[in-house]
Amino acid sequence: MAKSALALAVPTIIPSHVLGRNGSVPPSEKIVLGAVGIGPRGRYVLSAMLNEPDVKFVAICDVQADRRQQVKDMADKHYDNNDCVMYRDMFELLDRKDIDAVLIATGDRWHALASILAAKAGKDVYSEKPCGITMGDCIDLADTMNRYGRVFQAGTQRRSIGNFQFAVDLARSGKLGKIHTVHASIYRLRVSYDWLAAQPEPAVDVCDWNRWLGPAPWRPYNQAYVRGGWRGYYDFDSGATLLDWGAHTVDLCQWALDADGTTPLTYEVDPDGNTIYAQYANGVKLVMRQGGFSNEGSWLDLGTCPVRFEGDEGWVETGDSGHVVVYPESLQKERNLFAKSIQGTNPAGHTRNFFDCVKSRANPNCGPEQMRYTHLACHAAAIAWQLGRKVTFDPVKVEFAGDDEANRMRSRAKRAPWHI
Repeated sequence: MAKSALALAVPTIIPSHVLGRNGSVPPSEKIVLGAVGIGPRGRYVLSAMLNEPDVKFVAICDVQADRRQQVKDMADKHYDNNDCVMYRDMFELLDRKDIDAVLIATGDRWHALASILAAKAGKDVYSEKPCGITMGDCIDLADTMNRYGRVFQAGTQRRSIGNFQFAVDLARSGKLGKIHTVHASIYRLRVSYDWLAAQPEPAVDVCDWNRWLGPAPWRPYNQAYVRGGWRGYYDFDSGATLLDWGAHTVDLCQWALDADGTTPLTYEVDPDGNTIYAQYANGVKLVMRQGGFSNEGSWLDLGTCPVRFEGDEGWVETGDSGHVVVYPESLQKERNLFAKSIQGTNPAGHTRNFFDCVKSRANPNCGPEQMRYTHLACHAAAIAWQLGRKVTFDPVKVEFAGDDEANRMRSRAKRAPWHI
């Protein structure tokens, strides 16, 4: 028999995992994922993504060597190989044609720009919040995702968690009567314009300080910044820390009110300095302040990021613990329509929703427009707090009425060359 005939006669054996048998996903149907800027929160989100059978994580970019290595070790251990590639330059990762989607989990100053660059490189994006440190960033980000047709999920994972879904459903269904007030918990507001003392810069491959700063104004290196101590500094943070929780809790209030395409119009700071009252065009009030809101639903019972929705026939309050307090109590029985809650910080349901939408090209639970208006509302509130006075905002024109000082705060200059 000729060698060629013999070769044709030998059966080809293809491993079952390549064909997608035994519950496995064939490589051709997997979403190839990369990540940019992964610290503790990013690793937590990534751990949920790694558990998805139709996702393959292949590359990490971070300007800090130890964080690059931590993520590589995490991925290689999960896959039992040594394949995860490390980059210091984000553009090298984004240039890879095999990568379909990216997780952006940098510090706040980079979220919008990194997401925009990823979209322009043809990637779908899951971005941690706050998604932009100014109104201008959030508008540019949403417009870019829409222009390039990319799937974008803001990391406001509470839209994908059962107890919050239940509370929102009660508000939207009319079972609480007409909603008149919604409450969003926020951090204690603060902002600093100071610099930490200068320290010697490490070698660029250990920590690329220039790229860590990115679009933020230059300042001397201090290790505290890169170890998470950048929060609260105006150059790096979003809206006096209001968006740290507000990006979640105001987002839930917007959703409960079916107000994803608008914002409150007026924002006024209480004399206590830590409460902001806002009002929508239909008269509904939004209260942003610290902690839980009722004796029935205490901070300890509800956990972090509590919200409260009040109607003229009842109210509901819930938070990250999964505990729900509702009046009338008879409404509790309807909760069995929703999945039992996991901790509100858990991103698993939200990341799964993102990957499903990467495949279907549908809009995810918190897409560009939901992100746009929630973040605009938060930034407007933060601007009112920083100015210490009432402001009136037009969400259509995206401007403050007759207020040049407030309008100048809608955007910031970006340090060259880190701008679009």
